[in-house]
Amino acid sequence: MTTPPPAQPETKTLWQAVKPFFTRRTLAMICLGFSSGLTLTLIFDTLSIWLREEGLSLEVIAFFSLATFAYSLKFMWAPLVDRVRLPGLTALLGHRRSWMLIMQAVILIGLWTISGLNPQDHLMLMALIAVLLGFMGATQDIVVDAWRIENANSLGAGGQAVLTTAYTWGARVSTFVAGILPLVIAQYYGWRPAYAMMAAMMLIGITGTLLAREGEHIIRPIDYRGLPPHPGTEALEWGVRVLIMLVAALLMGAGLTANITLFQFLFPTADAYEAAKAIWTSRETGIFLQFPAVLTGLGLLIVACLPLPQMPTRPGAYLRQTFVEPMADFLARFENLAWLILAGICVYRLSDFLLNINGAFYLDMGFDKAVIGEVRKVFGVIMTIIGVTAGGLSMTRLGMKKSLMIGAFACALSNLAYAWLATQGNSIAAFSIALAIDNISGGYAGVVLIAFMSSLISERFAAPQYALLSSVYALPGKLLASQSGRIVEGAARGADSGNLATPFMGYLNNLPAVSFSKPAAALGVSREALGAGYMLFFTFTALVGLIAVVLAFWLIRLGAIKEQGEA
Repeated sequence: MTTPPPAQPETKTLWQAVKPFFTRRTLAMICLGFSSGLTLTLIFDTLSIWLREEGLSLEVIAFFSLATFAYSLKFMWAPLVDRVRLPGLTALLGHRRSWMLIMQAVILIGLWTISGLNPQDHLMLMALIAVLLGFMGATQDIVVDAWRIENANSLGAGGQAVLTTAYTWGARVSTFVAGILPLVIAQYYGWRPAYAMMAAMMLIGITGTLLAREGEHIIRPIDYRGLPPHPGTEALEWGVRVLIMLVAALLMGAGLTANITLFQFLFPTADAYEAAKAIWTSRETGIFLQFPAVLTGLGLLIVACLPLPQMPTRPGAYLRQTFVEPMADFLARFENLAWLILAGICVYRLSDFLLNINGAFYLDMGFDKAVIGEVRKVFGVIMTIIGVTAGGLSMTRLGMKKSLMIGAFACALSNLAYAWLATQGNSIAAFSIALAIDNISGGYAGVVLIAFMSSLISERFAAPQYALLSSVYALPGKLLASQSGRIVEGAARGADSGNLATPFMGYLNNLPAVSFSKPAAALGVSREALGAGYMLFFTFTALVGLIAVVLAFWLIRLGAIKEQGEA
């Protein structure tokens, strides 16, 4: 008997695709996304401008970047957030909403406190509050992502797409607001009123928490298998395990953020530390230290959570069932496809992550910094939101499989817009067109990837599984992006004498005089050669993006990607 092929998801009408966006949960998700984006922007980007304006050194400002460590390491305490109840609040609001509310309240108080401080007089206190805000903001993200994943089914088929799109809308808008509005307020009234206003905007996130409806969350009991408690030896074991986890966190943080400030105490002299820091942060060589550090940290984390050989203990049982089981569940559910799925996630936006030299490209083209800022901050954000909206509607109307393929193609081919921009010189119109193509495709692919990752998560382990995927999926991009500048300069040096970049030089004969002139002279090549180097690089990134297309198609054929509602 022949098995009939699986039914294809029905293509929805435009109204059927749009209708799920007009719900209470979607409005709550927009508010929660706004709250998440606001926190990160204020402690990482906007705060550095305030500190610089106060005359603080770049070295001191760089220390504040430690506040973002938490966002890279949030998967380390995500399992605890899944398990720990907050006295009183959990019974009143539910597990997820109680964690959201307490995090948002602390963030609001922290921002309000910062607004009353003078960086010159209270620098250390500001740094401590910034680190606390980073931890609270990352924890808020853990809970919001888990709530989004757990509540998607309540919106029916396509619910994951709807809530992911709503979250991204809120996050993008808040990034724009937190990056622009405080600067305007500070210009006329000072930084303290600016941060007081931003603190008040956390009320939007609190409103989202109150609007949200708690989904079902079951805390799994720990099975100690009859092991009796031994307080003395368990305290010693906990101490050793926590110490190993701390070292693992420091290694992973240093690798993911390219920052070794917390290891400064290991170096005998300041010069030794500065030499090591230069190697660690080098764009060309640093990744070859950072990537192994992340892998070593992950290995130590696993070791810290595993039971002792032939010696089962209560701490080992707790850590294994809290930290290891969520990852084992993912690998068990997808079996032989698990590693292919992880590879697909890691390369899906690889072509975008390789564009880490675009800021230098715009300057080399001859654009003023003010023009770059205006086009990227305002026009670019609008185009990204359009792309996010298109991605959300595509998933609700066409389904996940088609949307993943469209996003993979768009992500790859959009980089060719920058190759075309290189032939146009410092034309604001051409810059806007290229940026629009890239940001629309990036917004589309980004929201589709988040929804896809969310669809892979087991609701039993929503917080730890998604936190891990969202923390490490960009690692391969970081590895290859470290070589972007070397590729451009190497191609440019050989273009005049004949290499793969040489054929592109014919498209650059009519460039304005300002385009590529100074950087080409500094590199010792013709400006056509430098432009050709950029064109070859953008073409290369587009070809790299086709790997994502192949993997997405492969995963669809193997049945690893399913529409919501499919068994």
